[in-house]
Amino acid sequence: MSRFTRISVALKMKETGMVPVFYHRDTEVCKAILKSCYDGGARVFEFTNRGDYAHEVFAELNRYAEKELPEMILGVGSVVDPGTTSLYLQLGAAFIVSPVLHPEMAKVCNRRKVLWSPGCGSLTEISYAEELGAEVVKIFPGTQVGGPEFVKAVKGPFPWTSIMPTGGVEPTEDNLSSWFKAGVHCVGIGSKLFVKKTNGSFDYEGVTHTVKKVLDTISNLRK
Repeated sequence: MSRFTRISVALKMKETGMVPVFYHRDTEVCKAILKSCYDGGARVFEFTNRGDYAHEVFAELNRYAEKELPEMILGVGSVVDPGTTSLYLQLGAAFIVSPVLHPEMAKVCNRRKVLWSPGCGSLTEISYAEELGAEVVKIFPGTQVGGPEFVKAVKGPFPWTSIMPTGGVEPTEDNLSSWFKAGVHCVGIGSKLFVKKTNGSFDYEGVTHTVKKVLDTISNLRK
C-alpha cells in the first residue's frame, strides 16, 4: 500500500517540478542513484519497469526508501497493463506511469486511490484520460509528440490540464525554460540526468549536483 495519497503525489510533482526516471538491474546501483537524487532535492522518483525481475528490484528499493529516505515518493513507469499495475501496487508504488492510455489500468489505480499518469499524444486522449480520473497526464515521447508547442496548444482549450513531458527534456536552462513557459506541471528526465565517470560507472556526486542544478533552475523559472 502506498505511503502517499494521490493528491500529495500530484502536489509534490508540481512543487519540485522534476521527476528523475531510471532503471538498472542492480539494486545497489538503484539505491545509490535514489539517494543521490534525494540528496539533490528530488522528492518524486520514477523507477521504470524495463527488465526481467524489475519488480523484485523495486520491492527492495521501496523498502530502502521507506527506511532511509522517508520523504521520497517512489513510483513505477513503463507499465502497460492492469496486471502489472496490480503487482506494483502490492509492492507499495505511490504512482503508476504508462507510455499508453489503458482504461483498465485507471480502474485498478482508482480503486486504491493511487495516482495514474497515462501517456497521451492528442487532445482526445488527454480528455479521455481526465475522464478516467488522471490528475497528471504524460506526453510521450515529449519531443516527437510536439514538444513545448504541443503543450501550449493543449493549454489553450484545456487550461486545467496538468502535463508531464518525458522524452526530449534536457537538464539545461534553455530546454527547461521552453517547457515551463509552455505551462507543464513538471518534467520527467531520464539518462541525461545520470552522469557517468570516464570508466562508465555512475558519478553519484555528479548526479546530486545535476539534480540540484535542475531543481534550482526550475525554481528560478517559476519566480
